[in-house]
Amino acid sequence: MAGHKRYKVMSNEPELKPTPGQPVIYQIRIKGHLGHRWTDWFEGLTISLEENGDTLLTGPVIDQAALHGLLKKVRDLGMPLVSVSPLEHGQADRSDVKL
Repeated sequence: MAGHKRYKVMSNEPELKPTPGQPVIYQIRIKGHLGHRWTDWFEGLTISLEENGDTLLTGPVIDQAALHGLLKKVRDLGMPLVSVSPLEHGQADRSDVKL
């Protein structure tokens, strides 16, 4: 197409580029509170119960296949998925985590 230009949308968000072989820390937010019995099922993730009724699952995810596996577990719970967000290093401070 003559005269057609493509524009790239710029974002103020920093692009997260994982180091090969290093896990990315993800935060998965679901609607509703999970009980303590789910800690073993989400091995490696910290479960935080928020005052607004959401649950945050936070922790390292080695690759996209592992992320999809976690999302399948969330689906199997039957609880609504609110968001999935990669965190920058240092953004996930385990000292704030409540179980």
